[in-house]
Amino acid sequence: MGQPSVHRWIKTDCGRAKYAELANRPGPLAKLRLGWFVLIAALRDAQLPNPDQS
Repeated sequence: MGQPSVHRWIKTDCGRAKYAELANRPGPLAKLRLGWFVLIAALRDAQLPNPDQS
């Protein structure tokens, strides 16, 4: 299991790349921004099929 569990909700390649970028930023505001991004990305990607499952 080499990928974060959040990949279950964020399904697009660009979303996963943005998640990795935001997760590496320090500070409380960066963590707030990361949480906001995960929430919006999960809602947008909810109807997409999971590319990790074949």
